[in-house]
Amino acid sequence: MLSISQSDIDARLLFDNPWWGVDAAAAPFRDLPKREYLAPFYDLATDRSIRRAVVLLGPRRVGKTVILHQTIHGLLESGTPGNQILFVSLETPVYTDIPLARFLETFRLRFGHDRNAPLYLIFDEVQYLRQWEVHLKSLVDSWPSYRFIVSGSAAAALKLKSNESGAGRFTDFLLPPLTFHEFLTFTNQSPLIEAADNLPLRCRTTDIEALNHSFLQYLNIGGYPESVFNPTIRSAPERFIKSDIIDKVLLRDLPQLYGIRDIQELNRLFTTLAYNTGNEITLEELSQSSGVAKTTLRRYIEYLEAAFLIRRIERIDRGARRFERAPSFKVYLTNPSMRAALFGRLADDDQAMGSLAETAIYCQWFHDTELLSHLHYARWPTGEVDIVALNPSDQKPVWCVEVKWSDRPANDAKQLRHLLAFAQEHRLITRTSGQDAVLVTTKTIHQLKTIDDVPVAFVPTSLYVFVLGKNLLQRLRDSANPTRESPV
Repeated sequence: MLSISQSDIDARLLFDNPWWGVDAAAAPFRDLPKREYLAPFYDLATDRSIRRAVVLLGPRRVGKTVILHQTIHGLLESGTPGNQILFVSLETPVYTDIPLARFLETFRLRFGHDRNAPLYLIFDEVQYLRQWEVHLKSLVDSWPSYRFIVSGSAAAALKLKSNESGAGRFTDFLLPPLTFHEFLTFTNQSPLIEAADNLPLRCRTTDIEALNHSFLQYLNIGGYPESVFNPTIRSAPERFIKSDIIDKVLLRDLPQLYGIRDIQELNRLFTTLAYNTGNEITLEELSQSSGVAKTTLRRYIEYLEAAFLIRRIERIDRGARRFERAPSFKVYLTNPSMRAALFGRLADDDQAMGSLAETAIYCQWFHDTELLSHLHYARWPTGEVDIVALNPSDQKPVWCVEVKWSDRPANDAKQLRHLLAFAQEHRLITRTSGQDAVLVTTKTIHQLKTIDDVPVAFVPTSLYVFVLGKNLLQRLRDSANPTRESPV
């Protein structure tokens, strides 16, 4: 039986690293539009002051490979010699089961690099290498002068292994689907938003109908860069999202990573969860409807979270207390356009718009896993509040949001009685520095009203989703605090 030869590996490496040859600036994708995550990632990836590998996490098709190549282009533009950069996609069949150390040794021998050379070694789709975290930790320890960067699509699984095996050795960077803010930027619709200090969120839309139309597009097709930039994919995003993202994850990635045998069982569960995004579910209901044991369902839900397809949000009661054994929880798609790919595009008056609007809000929060860990929904026998943020120090509510795709609650306080009761009980009745402790999203109304001594900010859902995504990205930039100007 023939085995893959070193010459085959060398030929593929030369193909994947064109900057080794005559065209030293030939990084693929360098002309594609740049996500706003590129600059903070570039600063992290090129910062040699901390001896850690960078782990770029994110679901399929959000632009991880593109951002890696744009980082390479930035390195070449800044004067880094092409022979100091290695790029390897471990998804390539010719590289199957090759340890990372072998790539490093091949690279060093080819160019005669010594231990102190300022090399960049970039491994894409690292989850296809078994025990990648053990390999990477060993390299970081053995070659402290080299900069190691890896990426992977099984986000939660990689993060878990990164935390377990790479403590003090790895730094995670999450690249999520597009925010609504990015979607408007890429489609040249940012002028729809302008500053307004006298209104909640300190901004307003110049055309709420146009903004809502764009928001509907975002819900249906806007979470993936390719569905925005590529006219062919944009004309039929359902086929692209379902076959190239959902099916590959469910039918290939998860079975391969976790040894799942009944693929159709997993597929049925995901379909059920996707249809019910934003709704409360119980394992008991899921088990009865699917015929799958609850222990198996728990495992499957963990796998779907690991693939960054869904995210669970836990329930609290009216007193903001957690449940030791939560009888129910909510599941949200990490990208609302997955639902449209499975069940068809939504119209403005679709019954599912409320759940999808709530999903879109959580999808912006998914960009900050630290803040997301403090978000819950409150439910008790007579009421519910959609989003409640708990203070990490004392676990008391600090703000809450009720999500509506309607203007009726702004004119009918009875529809907000549960929200108002929750706010009064937890004294969410103050506004400081423009921060609204109680917020209700609407379809078009934008105003501040005091109801039963509770200041309530009413904000169009589309505007809230835009501002949320923009602010969370700014938070990422501020935390990165780059000390030099990036060439990207």
